[in-house]
Amino acid sequence: MFASIARFDIRFRWVIVAVWIVGTVIAGRTLPSLASVTQSSNAQFLSASEPSAKAGVLAAPFEGSNPSSTAVIVATTAPRRMTAADDAAFDRVLAAARRVPGVSLVRDEGPSRDGQAREALAATSAAAAGGTAATDVVDGIRRTFTRAGSPAGLQFHLAGQLASNVDFSSSTKGKNIAAFSVIFIIVLLLLVYRAALAPLITVIPAGLAVALAGPLIAEASKAGLQVSLVTQELLIVLILGAGTDYGLFLVFRVREELGRGAPPRQAIEAALARVGESVSYSAITVVAALLTLLLASFGIYRDLGPALAIGVVVMLAASLTLTPALLAITGRAAFWPSHPAAGPQGLGLWGRLAERVIRRPAAMIILGVLVFGGLSAGIIGYATSGLASAPPTGSDSAQGAAVLAAHFPKASAGSDEMLLRFRTPVWDDLGAMATAQRMLAADPVFRQVAGPLTPQGPLTGTQLAALHAALGSPAALPPAPPPGSRVSPQAYAAYRAMAQFISPDGRTIQFYAALRAGPAASPAAVSAVPQARAALTTAARAAGATVWGMAGQDASSYDIQEAGSSSLARVVPVVLVLIFVLLGLLLRSLVAPWYLVVTVGLSYLATLGFSMLVFVHLGSQPGLNFVLPFLLFVFAMALGEDYNILVMSRIREETGKHPRFRDALTHAIGVTGGTITSAGIILGGTFVVLGIAGGNAQAQELGFSIAFGVLLDTFFVRTLLVPSIAVLAGRWNWWPGRLSRPAAPDLPPSPDLALPPQQPTTP
Repeated sequence: MFASIARFDIRFRWVIVAVWIVGTVIAGRTLPSLASVTQSSNAQFLSASEPSAKAGVLAAPFEGSNPSSTAVIVATTAPRRMTAADDAAFDRVLAAARRVPGVSLVRDEGPSRDGQAREALAATSAAAAGGTAATDVVDGIRRTFTRAGSPAGLQFHLAGQLASNVDFSSSTKGKNIAAFSVIFIIVLLLLVYRAALAPLITVIPAGLAVALAGPLIAEASKAGLQVSLVTQELLIVLILGAGTDYGLFLVFRVREELGRGAPPRQAIEAALARVGESVSYSAITVVAALLTLLLASFGIYRDLGPALAIGVVVMLAASLTLTPALLAITGRAAFWPSHPAAGPQGLGLWGRLAERVIRRPAAMIILGVLVFGGLSAGIIGYATSGLASAPPTGSDSAQGAAVLAAHFPKASAGSDEMLLRFRTPVWDDLGAMATAQRMLAADPVFRQVAGPLTPQGPLTGTQLAALHAALGSPAALPPAPPPGSRVSPQAYAAYRAMAQFISPDGRTIQFYAALRAGPAASPAAVSAVPQARAALTTAARAAGATVWGMAGQDASSYDIQEAGSSSLARVVPVVLVLIFVLLGLLLRSLVAPWYLVVTVGLSYLATLGFSMLVFVHLGSQPGLNFVLPFLLFVFAMALGEDYNILVMSRIREETGKHPRFRDALTHAIGVTGGTITSAGIILGGTFVVLGIAGGNAQAQELGFSIAFGVLLDTFFVRTLLVPSIAVLAGRWNWWPGRLSRPAAPDLPPSPDLALPPQQPTTP
């Protein structure tokens, strides 16, 4: 099959290259970009059945149709009090913000108690919740600040999660992960190949796959596929790293065939016939592992799988068509100025190392147990965090957050909303609202609770009832008192600000709450969510509410954490079974897949322990980023098996050529060791680039952790530990296949495999 594909690629090489280039250009110009459909809020990926999502529905009267995509317009004149001119400028900004495309709600939430600041809530429509549309909304609101004709000393800022997400995205725009990855890969390939064209032949298919996969995934979003920031980051490094690896496997095998004296076209056909199966099984393994994410309960994982699977399929297509076509066009010139020399193949560095390792396989296995055990011990004290992103230092959203923290109650500047729904409007019985607020404020789980009847608040219950009788619903009031009103401007503004606590129909009330356990989105605060929900349940029942719920960062983070743990429990066994089956089919064995899966699983635990040691125990992070354990498992199992497939396929191939299994194993490690080493360094290096150029803590943890796992597999598991286990199993590796029957006694390596001193080796 793959020989036929190679012949097709060689015959239609120019057509294949033209189709890839033209197709990529057309897709880039006619399909949407990946950035335009990227969702920035993790809470948007929660199922509608999650408690925080249900509470978000209750919050709709206060925050619009998309509670997680809100911003806060804040103005301050500190250290002086705001004047009438300042208030007029603030009102002009709110009026202009309501006209910004994508803004669905702007609600004045009143002045601070010290009179030095004012705040208003701005909510976006669902269509403007993420991607470039969110950036347009945030930029549009901020432009109104400069057009308002503000008096001297009045400063405006846009804070909140929406503004923070946009500022975070803008702060990393200059860090082009793709460009840095390509530069790193090309430099490394120049050193590996010692040739001018071979690096380009390896990288160009991966680069075109990245350029084509992005628009295809964005187009798939029209069918309901959601794209997260994690997807956008991982797509680049996955395709560039793994795609370059696949190209490397093929180009090295072509060079090996040329070194045996085959003409270029025959070398390409022979190489693809051998490597094509390994590359295809590798890609199928990755795709299968990614598609198991459809079983995840958390949407960010469920949508990540199909999106990255699209990228891997595009990458495989490029590896099987474009790479051979480019090799057919360039021929031997691909390796200029080096010249693959004909002659016997030697063992090389890795072959000689394998010879020494398999003499004492038990010692290497014991070393593996010690390495894995020592690193895995870092999992002790395991914790996750990073469920909400803080504003970038020095950004406008960070300055706005500082103003909110300085002039407004901690509860109102926090992230948690306690929502209660009643059968009848609370205006008929303010006592129910007072009961709920009193019980919430008295519960030790809360550090502070802010609501319409907060002690030392601007209005008492009696005043609130009287103002409602005189003015009606606070949500329907204009910015200024109507002519002839006997209500003072101060009382009018304070009552109008009650719209943030009482819905227009009067049946839903909202309290802002700060948890005593720790700052919003901290591991301690997230862990306190069940206790806070229990306190809310008690207060809601005492007040006679019919429906209640807790929304906000801590509630969403807790549900995300629970959904992530549940997803991991669902996906792990399925991934293990799939990989075992695929390895069994490829190797025609029921023995080898067991230790191949186990070693990769142990490598995952060791990498997770390493991440805890570096980022939590020795670093300053409160816990690992919540996506890391899940994605690390998927990538460790899928990408780790890539190298298993390559080395075990070659060992199986050599077993049919050598009567002694040790000779077959040694020769296979000798000719693939350099390839695996180069591939591992490239793949690990692209993830290191993500960690450096990503510009945020999540990218750093993902990049460096996955890179460590890949390099651990490359230099220890695949080239040292797996051969040690394989040599102990001998030909039982291939049971029940025909190769499990020995053709001759398993003797020491033959002397004809020794490396001639003058013969160069194949990396």
